[in-house]
Order: sequence, then structure tokens, then C-alpha cells
Amino acid sequence: MVVGHRLMEAGEYQLALRSYLRAAGTHGMTPETLTALGTANLRLGRLGQAEDLLRSATRDGPDFVPAWNNLGVVLMEQRHWGEAQQVFRRAFALDSGETDSIRENLRLAIARMENSGYSQATNNDSFDLERRGGGRYVLLYSQ
Repeated sequence: MVVGHRLMEAGEYQLALRSYLRAAGTHGMTPETLTALGTANLRLGRLGQAEDLLRSATRDGPDFVPAWNNLGVVLMEQRHWGEAQQVFRRAFALDSGETDSIRENLRLAIARMENSGYSQATNNDSFDLERRGGGRYVLLYSQ
């Protein structure tokens, strides 16, 4: 897992995915490995696979905050503002509001939901995922 995390930080998402798959073979499909696999798939643009893996991680580890946060990131990428808001609320509650990045993700999801509408969505909006350590990622937004 450590090697996979370092590869993610270096932007080597395909190699990180392979490393996480090896870790899953050794340690099993734990919420942590499922979250890592989902996050690598997210960075590779495989949103459907990322969502499936992260949903599995939240089912297997309903209290694993990084899985909920990263699932919210995938939902934001898919412009599912309402569900993303609910997922970030859950992550925020499980985290007891201690992580600023989760609070910011929730704020962004709420703002996007309030401003949603077909005329609001543009192709110039983009999101980026930044690793903060400990299996946590921050959703960065730019117009």
C-alpha cells in the first residue's frame, strides 16, 4: 500500500493501481485497499470502476471516512451534486468535522447543488484530486 501511495503522489496512477492490486492479493479486499483501488481508477478517469470500488469500500467499512470522502469526489466528477452532498455529509459526521478538506468538499457540493441547473454546467469546470495523506484526498475545483 505504501508503494502505491507513493506512486499516486508521483502521478503514476497505472503503476499505483498495480501495486494496490498486489496489496489486495496479500491483505484482501479491505476497505482501505478498495478505497485505494477506487482512487487510482478515479485518477485514470475510470469513474464507473472507481464508483463501484468505493461503494464496496463503504459497504465493507461503513465508518471508513476516506472511502466516503472519495466516493463523494467521484460523484462530484459525475456531477451528481445531491448524492455527493449526502456522501460528504456522512464523511463529515463520521470525521466529527475535524478535517477541513471534507468540510470544504461538503461546502462545494452544497453550493453546486444550490446552483445546479442545466444552464449552470459548463465544460470549463474541472475538478482535481489532491492526496493529503492517511488515505485522504481533497477535491479541488477550478473554473
